[in-house]
Amino acid sequence: MTIYDVVKTVRLTEKGTAQSARWNQYTVVADRRASKVQIRHAVEQLFGVKVLKVNTQRITGKARRQMTAAAGNDPDWKKAIVTLKEGDKIQLT
Repeated sequence: MTIYDVVKTVRLTEKGTAQSARWNQYTVVADRRASKVQIRHAVEQLFGVKVLKVNTQRITGKARRQMTAAAGNDPDWKKAIVTLKEGDKIQLT
């Protein structure tokens, strides 16, 4: 897996913005098969920062209905909360 396969995107939410300002943490959507070590290396190489800690969660997809009787599901995904060294930042815009 390449670093572009491991880290899919950085999530921009109100909670994530508060985390980045207060604790220097960023929320990353990662591949479901990626380990914490792979996520750490991918973030360090992509953004040029030093990662101190990686916490992961497996998020199950919600059941959805879109104007039909047939139900579907959102895909499952992995959330990684990455803590950076003080002074490092990820430019999101």
